[in-house]
Amino acid sequence: MQAVNIGILGLGTVGGGTAQVLQDNAAEISKRLGREVRVTAVCTSNANRAKELCPQAAVVSEPTDLVTREDVDIVVELYGGTGVAKEVVLQAIGNGKHIVTANKKLLAEYGNEIFELAEQKNVMVYFEAAVAGGIPIIKTLREGLAANRIHSIAGIINGTSNFILSEMREKGAAFADVLAQAQKLGYAEADPTFDIEGHDAGHKITIMSALAFGTPVNFGACYLEGISKLDSRDIKYAEELGYRIKLLGITRCTEKGIELRVHPTLLPESRLLANVNGVMNAVRVKADMVGETMYYGAGAGSLPTASAVVADIIDICRNIGAGQDNRVPHLSFQSSQVKPQKFLTIDEITSSYYLRVQAADEAGVLGKIATLLAEQGVSIEALIQKGVLDCTHAEIVILTHSTVEKNIKNAIAAIEQQAFVSEKVTMIRMESLHG
Repeated sequence: MQAVNIGILGLGTVGGGTAQVLQDNAAEISKRLGREVRVTAVCTSNANRAKELCPQAAVVSEPTDLVTREDVDIVVELYGGTGVAKEVVLQAIGNGKHIVTANKKLLAEYGNEIFELAEQKNVMVYFEAAVAGGIPIIKTLREGLAANRIHSIAGIINGTSNFILSEMREKGAAFADVLAQAQKLGYAEADPTFDIEGHDAGHKITIMSALAFGTPVNFGACYLEGISKLDSRDIKYAEELGYRIKLLGITRCTEKGIELRVHPTLLPESRLLANVNGVMNAVRVKADMVGETMYYGAGAGSLPTASAVVADIIDICRNIGAGQDNRVPHLSFQSSQVKPQKFLTIDEITSSYYLRVQAADEAGVLGKIATLLAEQGVSIEALIQKGVLDCTHAEIVILTHSTVEKNIKNAIAAIEQQAFVSEKVTMIRMESLHG
């Protein structure tokens, strides 16, 4: 069979890994595919690195020169971001090139435009590496669970934040100290905002939500809350109560609408997700027929992510001769069935909550707090006093039963107005992951 020609945009960490996988495992790939896959062109400013990794490939410095080449069948976009990457992906599709990308931001923010043009041009867009690195969660949602109605997805999908939270729990260290350690180890960027404030996880859970529930990608509907304001005290108290705090991406289909959110979350320590530590990723999917399934592995890194990129290349090679009706749809569902649905605001979701209140150590305080919660329909599951501070104030930790978020926020506002409360109330959402 005729060889399939690959053009790679970017030879950074993942691009270099992709070239290495294609070279080192060329024989294995050929055995599985029945044809040769070869890199015919690379776009990079580092010609020496290109010649080292892809000695037979043409080296170009302008992305337009690559996506218009006749000897490129599949364009592998590994630039990241939404500037040049968006322009060249759309141009490549317009030229009839199939696309493999690891760019979660591009798909979460412009995926609808990209997929629409790809359908018009009879082009495939694959993006396994955009979510959870080497974990095959996209293929799972698009194909492996195709017989199921998916109820919910919850995932640890940002390794940097998970490393920070793991270190804070294990060492009792402050957030700023662990962030500096993560930057020194190369797990966090010099500007870590994209990771620690939930944007990276938000892009990923947005893509998975679209695949799970048959909606257009809708990053604008995703609630984002990062870990930068977490206090090590709360991580300690949570563990004493049998919980661990993780930054979760959550999407859930309810009768009221779809939840789509990223935030720190208390999980029972017995849950598998609660025991995913360091830079590792994991995704839990709950579906009607198969029940609960878990997917665990490296969420980043040169070779794990490149493994997903090359798997996508192989899938495209297998389907090049198939008509559009015989291919897996970009967003799991046939395009005519991908329809906007109601997304819930964060105030409309239902959850249980962890509250930490710093209040005067005097009679009647606990009763007043309980009354203010009850007035908003919030019932208490557990309430403990964690000790006296500076001889006059105490920390009170409360776990609530499930309630609508606007109710808990109203209760917190009322509590903070009391003269006996000395600082803002800390609130962290809780998930049991029971069914």
